[in-house]
Amino acid sequence: MDSVTMLHEYRDSIAAAVTFQYGSNHNMREARCARINCEMLGIEWIEIDLSFMARHFNSSLLQGADAIPEGHYEDENMRSTVVPFRNGIMLAVAAGLAESRGLDGVMIANHSGDHAIYPDCRPEFIRSMGAAIADGTYEHLELFAPYTSYSKGEIALRGKNLGVDYSLTYSCYKGGEKHCGKCGTCIERAEALAYAGITLTDD
Repeated sequence: MDSVTMLHEYRDSIAAAVTFQYGSNHNMREARCARINCEMLGIEWIEIDLSFMARHFNSSLLQGADAIPEGHYEDENMRSTVVPFRNGIMLAVAAGLAESRGLDGVMIANHSGDHAIYPDCRPEFIRSMGAAIADGTYEHLELFAPYTSYSKGEIALRGKNLGVDYSLTYSCYKGGEKHCGKCGTCIERAEALAYAGITLTDD
Protein backbone atom coordinates (compact mmCIF):
# COMPACT_ATOMS: atom_id res chain seq x y z
CA MET A 1 0.00 0.00 0.00
CA ASP A 2 2.72 2.44 0.99
CA SER A 3 4.99 1.98 -2.02
CA VAL A 4 2.07 2.08 -4.44
CA THR A 5 0.81 5.31 -2.87
CA MET A 6 4.27 6.81 -3.22
CA LEU A 7 4.44 5.59 -6.81
CA HIS A 8 1.21 7.44 -7.64
CA GLU A 9 1.97 10.56 -5.64
CA TYR A 10 5.45 11.05 -7.10
CA ARG A 11 4.85 9.50 -10.51
CA ASP A 12 6.18 12.54 -12.37
CA SER A 13 9.58 12.35 -10.70
CA ILE A 14 10.06 8.55 -10.61
CA ALA A 15 12.32 7.18 -13.36
CA ALA A 16 11.95 3.50 -12.42
CA ALA A 17 10.51 1.27 -9.70
CA VAL A 18 12.29 -1.77 -8.30
CA THR A 19 10.88 -5.00 -6.90
CA PHE A 20 13.36 -7.14 -5.00
CA GLN A 21 12.78 -10.88 -5.11
CA TYR A 22 14.14 -11.96 -1.74
CA GLY A 23 12.05 -15.05 -1.07
CA SER A 24 9.32 -13.72 1.22
CA ASN A 25 5.99 -15.52 1.35
CA HIS A 26 4.21 -12.64 -0.37
CA ASN A 27 6.95 -11.66 -2.82
CA MET A 28 5.29 -12.95 -5.99
CA ARG A 29 1.89 -11.41 -5.26
CA GLU A 30 3.50 -8.12 -4.30
CA ALA A 31 5.54 -8.16 -7.51
CA ARG A 32 2.45 -8.70 -9.63
CA CYS A 33 0.77 -5.65 -8.06
CA ALA A 34 3.92 -3.57 -8.53
CA ARG A 35 4.09 -4.49 -12.21
CA ILE A 36 0.40 -3.67 -12.77
CA ASN A 37 0.68 -0.26 -11.10
CA CYS A 38 3.86 0.60 -13.00
CA GLU A 39 2.23 -0.34 -16.29
CA MET A 40 -0.76 1.86 -15.44
CA LEU A 41 1.50 4.82 -14.71
CA GLY A 42 3.98 4.25 -17.53
CA ILE A 43 6.89 3.78 -15.11
CA GLU A 44 9.66 1.30 -15.87
CA TRP A 45 9.52 -1.72 -13.56
CA ILE A 46 12.68 -3.62 -12.67
CA GLU A 47 13.01 -6.93 -10.81
CA ILE A 48 16.24 -7.66 -8.95
CA ASP A 49 17.08 -11.05 -7.48
CA LEU A 50 18.13 -11.09 -3.83
CA SER A 51 17.26 -14.75 -3.24
CA PHE A 52 20.40 -15.26 -1.15
CA MET A 53 18.46 -13.62 1.70
CA ALA A 54 15.96 -16.49 1.82
CA ARG A 55 18.81 -19.01 1.98
CA HIS A 56 20.93 -17.32 4.62
CA PHE A 57 18.77 -14.94 6.69
CA ASN A 58 16.60 -15.86 9.66
CA SER A 59 13.00 -14.54 9.56
CA SER A 60 9.54 -16.08 9.72
CA LEU A 61 8.76 -14.03 6.61
CA LEU A 62 11.09 -16.35 4.70
CA GLN A 63 9.91 -19.63 6.23
CA GLY A 64 6.43 -20.21 4.83
CA ALA A 65 2.92 -19.13 5.79
CA ASP A 66 2.71 -21.32 8.90
CA ALA A 67 5.69 -19.53 10.46
CA ILE A 68 3.98 -16.13 10.39
CA PRO A 69 2.59 -15.16 13.81
CA GLU A 70 -0.85 -13.66 14.17
CA GLY A 71 -1.54 -10.45 16.02
CA HIS A 72 -0.88 -6.73 15.92
CA TYR A 73 2.50 -5.23 15.03
CA GLU A 74 2.76 -3.99 18.61
CA ASP A 75 2.85 -7.60 19.83
CA GLU A 76 6.31 -8.96 20.72
CA ASN A 77 5.85 -12.05 18.54
CA MET A 78 5.77 -9.94 15.38
CA ARG A 79 9.50 -9.34 15.75
CA SER A 80 10.02 -12.72 14.09
CA THR A 81 8.92 -11.14 10.77
CA VAL A 82 11.95 -8.84 10.71
CA VAL A 83 14.31 -9.66 7.82
CA PRO A 84 17.68 -8.46 9.16
CA PHE A 85 18.82 -5.21 7.50
CA ARG A 86 16.48 -5.79 4.55
CA ASN A 87 15.97 -2.11 3.76
CA GLY A 88 19.68 -1.39 4.13
CA ILE A 89 20.54 -4.05 1.55
CA MET A 90 17.78 -3.00 -0.84
CA LEU A 91 18.59 0.70 -0.58
CA ALA A 92 22.28 0.00 -1.21
CA VAL A 93 21.41 -1.90 -4.39
CA ALA A 94 18.94 0.82 -5.43
CA ALA A 95 21.58 3.49 -4.88
CA GLY A 96 24.03 1.62 -7.11
CA LEU A 97 21.34 1.24 -9.76
CA ALA A 98 20.39 4.92 -9.53
CA GLU A 99 23.98 6.12 -9.87
CA SER A 100 24.56 3.74 -12.78
CA ARG A 101 21.60 5.34 -14.55
CA GLY A 102 22.59 8.91 -13.81
CA LEU A 103 19.65 9.50 -11.44
CA ASP A 104 19.77 11.82 -8.44
CA GLY A 105 18.28 9.70 -5.67
CA VAL A 106 16.29 6.76 -4.34
CA MET A 107 12.99 6.58 -2.49
CA ILE A 108 11.51 4.39 0.23
CA ALA A 109 7.95 4.29 1.59
CA ASN A 110 8.59 3.48 5.24
CA HIS A 111 6.11 4.94 7.74
CA SER A 112 5.68 5.53 11.46
CA GLY A 113 3.81 2.28 12.04
CA ASP A 114 6.94 0.36 11.05
CA HIS A 115 9.13 1.99 13.68
CA ALA A 116 8.13 -0.21 16.61
CA ILE A 117 9.68 -3.46 15.38
CA TYR A 118 11.64 -2.66 12.22
CA PRO A 119 14.95 -0.91 12.99
CA ASP A 120 15.57 -0.25 9.29
CA CYS A 121 12.40 1.82 9.00
CA ARG A 122 13.10 4.28 11.81
CA PRO A 123 14.05 7.94 11.31
CA GLU A 124 17.52 7.28 12.74
CA PHE A 125 18.17 4.62 10.11
CA ILE A 126 16.84 6.82 7.31
CA ARG A 127 19.18 9.63 8.37
CA SER A 128 22.20 7.33 8.63
CA MET A 129 21.47 5.46 5.40
CA GLY A 130 20.83 8.73 3.61
CA ALA A 131 24.23 10.00 4.73
CA ALA A 132 25.90 6.75 3.61
CA ILE A 133 24.26 6.93 0.17
CA ALA A 134 25.26 10.57 -0.24
CA ASP A 135 28.83 9.97 0.93
CA GLY A 136 29.20 6.78 -1.09
CA THR A 137 28.18 8.18 -4.49
CA TYR A 138 29.99 10.67 -6.73
CA GLU A 139 26.87 12.75 -7.26
CA HIS A 140 25.82 12.55 -3.58
CA LEU A 141 22.51 10.83 -4.24
CA GLU A 142 19.60 11.69 -1.96
CA LEU A 143 17.50 9.23 0.03
CA PHE A 144 13.91 10.49 -0.03
CA ALA A 145 11.54 8.97 2.55
CA PRO A 146 8.42 11.17 2.43
CA TYR A 147 6.20 9.04 4.68
CA THR A 148 8.55 8.49 7.63
CA SER A 149 6.38 10.51 10.02
CA TYR A 150 3.01 9.41 8.59
CA SER A 151 0.81 6.60 9.82
CA LYS A 152 -0.39 3.97 7.37
CA GLY A 153 -3.89 5.42 7.71
CA GLU A 154 -2.64 8.85 6.71
CA ILE A 155 -0.89 7.32 3.72
CA ALA A 156 -4.10 5.52 2.71
CA LEU A 157 -5.98 8.80 2.93
CA ARG A 158 -3.43 10.43 0.64
CA GLY A 159 -3.89 7.53 -1.74
CA LYS A 160 -7.65 7.86 -1.63
CA ASN A 161 -7.35 11.52 -2.60
CA LEU A 162 -5.05 10.50 -5.46
CA GLY A 163 -7.50 7.86 -6.68
CA VAL A 164 -5.26 4.89 -5.86
CA ASP A 165 -7.02 1.55 -6.31
CA TYR A 166 -5.91 -0.42 -3.26
CA SER A 167 -7.45 -3.61 -4.60
CA LEU A 168 -4.33 -3.61 -6.81
CA THR A 169 -2.08 -3.90 -3.76
CA TYR A 170 -1.15 -6.90 -1.64
CA SER A 171 0.04 -6.96 1.96
CA CYS A 172 -0.49 -10.33 3.67
CA TYR A 173 2.67 -11.85 5.13
CA LYS A 174 1.27 -15.36 4.74
CA GLY A 175 1.17 -14.94 0.96
CA GLY A 176 -2.18 -16.65 0.34
CA GLU A 177 -4.61 -15.94 -2.48
CA LYS A 178 -6.57 -13.62 -0.17
CA HIS A 179 -5.48 -11.58 2.82
CA CYS A 180 -5.60 -13.71 5.97
CA GLY A 181 -6.81 -10.79 8.09
CA LYS A 182 -4.91 -12.05 11.13
CA CYS A 183 -1.22 -11.26 10.66
CA GLY A 184 0.25 -7.91 11.67
CA THR A 185 0.33 -6.45 8.19
CA CYS A 186 -3.25 -7.52 7.45
CA ILE A 187 -4.49 -5.94 10.68
CA GLU A 188 -2.59 -2.73 9.97
CA ARG A 189 -3.91 -2.71 6.39
CA ALA A 190 -7.51 -3.06 7.60
CA GLU A 191 -7.02 -0.29 10.17
CA ALA A 192 -5.51 2.02 7.54
CA LEU A 193 -8.31 1.42 5.04
CA ALA A 194 -10.91 2.03 7.74
CA TYR A 195 -9.15 5.25 8.77
CA ALA A 196 -9.32 6.47 5.19
CA GLY A 197 -12.93 5.32 4.72
CA ILE A 198 -11.98 2.81 2.01
CA THR A 199 -13.89 -0.44 1.56
CA LEU A 200 -12.42 -3.30 -0.47
CA THR A 201 -14.43 -6.37 -1.35
CA ASP A 202 -11.46 -8.63 -2.11
CA ASP A 203 -9.73 -8.40 1.31
